[in-house]
Amino acid sequence: MQSKLIATNGGQRTFALVFDTGDEVMRDLNQFAEREHLSAAQFSAIGAFSNAVLGYFDVDKKDYVRIPVGEQVEVASLNGDVALAPDGSRAVHVHCVLGRRNGAALAGHLIEAHVRPTLEVILTESPAYLHKVPDAATGLALIRLEEEEAVRLPGNPPE
Repeated sequence: MQSKLIATNGGQRTFALVFDTGDEVMRDLNQFAEREHLSAAQFSAIGAFSNAVLGYFDVDKKDYVRIPVGEQVEVASLNGDVALAPDGSRAVHVHCVLGRRNGAALAGHLIEAHVRPTLEVILTESPAYLHKVPDAATGLALIRLEEEEAVRLPGNPPE
């Protein structure tokens, strides 16, 4: 994977990341987040994978059902974020929609994927921190805004 800082503005950085054939997406995104000390970022991408593993979160089991994708697929949509995990490490969370040769789509949480021929990612870092905290109901680490910073919309009472 190659990366380049393409813009800075008031503490906000924007990067272009270009993955090559054979690169493993989740490993490289995690390494990039650690190297750049990201604590709040969003990204989107397009490209293609030679294979992937998606996940569907089973709320009752509090675990991901793995969905292997053993074929060449188009990355029709890939979106994600980076936040700080409860232990202080970087947490990269990715969802994607993959298109098969016949036009059928697969979607879910991205667990693993190998690029072929490319994946083009635009990542924008915010100057603020986002923190994930354990959620007892699901077993997931979820982003929680500090109450003094959070703005609630009418009709959405505090939890």
